[in-house]
Amino acid sequence: MTTKITTILICWLMIVGMTGCVKKEIVSQEPVSSRESIPPEVPVEPEQLPQPGPRVQASLKLTEQGRLNLKAGKPDNAIRVLEQAISLNPANGQNYYYLAEAWLMKKNLTEAREFNSLAELHLKDDTAWLEKVARQADRIADLER
Repeated sequence: MTTKITTILICWLMIVGMTGCVKKEIVSQEPVSSRESIPPEVPVEPEQLPQPGPRVQASLKLTEQGRLNLKAGKPDNAIRVLEQAISLNPANGQNYYYLAEAWLMKKNLTEAREFNSLAELHLKDDTAWLEKVARQADRIADLER
């Protein structure tokens, strides 16, 4: 009987151990202010930020290509590239801002206004970009008069 219980207990421990159910996250109870007391000669490692996934990285490269196309005065190329960037990462509001710029260059104010509105929606938490979006909206409104 004892052997049977021991065997069942060992099997149960192996199953629990293999499924990761016993994994516990260690949370430091150390207050933040204690980090300030570390002597200057001991470097404090910055927290590692998660790296963006491959789709986001590809989208960011396309965003830069689109920006450079705009700078070179090639709005059609910029539109094509920025639309690809949006298909990879629709949450990046900079793509919408640059698309509005491209449509402004082509004098299509309807499209420019639409993409400016999307840029405002996606960049609402970034004050620096919101200022750019607002200035862009003002330029669109001026051209509509």
